[in-house]
Amino acid sequence: MTVKVQREDFDPGAEIARLHEGRSDIGAVVSFVGVVRGDSGGDKLRTMTLEHFPGMTERELERIAEEARERWSLDGVTIVHRYGELKPGERIVLVVTAAGHRHAAFEAGSFLMDYLKTKAPFWKREMRESGEHWVEARESDDRAAERWR
Repeated sequence: MTVKVQREDFDPGAEIARLHEGRSDIGAVVSFVGVVRGDSGGDKLRTMTLEHFPGMTERELERIAEEARERWSLDGVTIVHRYGELKPGERIVLVVTAAGHRHAAFEAGSFLMDYLKTKAPFWKREMRESGEHWVEARESDDRAAERWR
């Protein structure tokens, strides 16, 4: 299991390769890359700043990854989440799951993203054309995460 919280960009291909390098028991690798959108509710986005509490954030991401490993038969999990100021088009998050079969990898990947959206201790501030706005929790994200309870 790999969990990284970092300011710098990441290489999804390198992270995926690292997860299953030298392994022949893995039959499925599923990945998700989240990217900063250039529009926020019809308002042009200039930048998004993600803040977090070092140490606490990593522990919570590790807990979420471990919960996924307990629910599904996974051979590997990688989570890379960025913080700091990001511009539209830049990568925010990478989730990679590896398993013997695709069903576990897909389900675990969906679970991880739903829980990252609702439980990971990140705070997002958007600088839009209309001004600065803190991003509030979305009811649709809460509903998506509810299916895993």
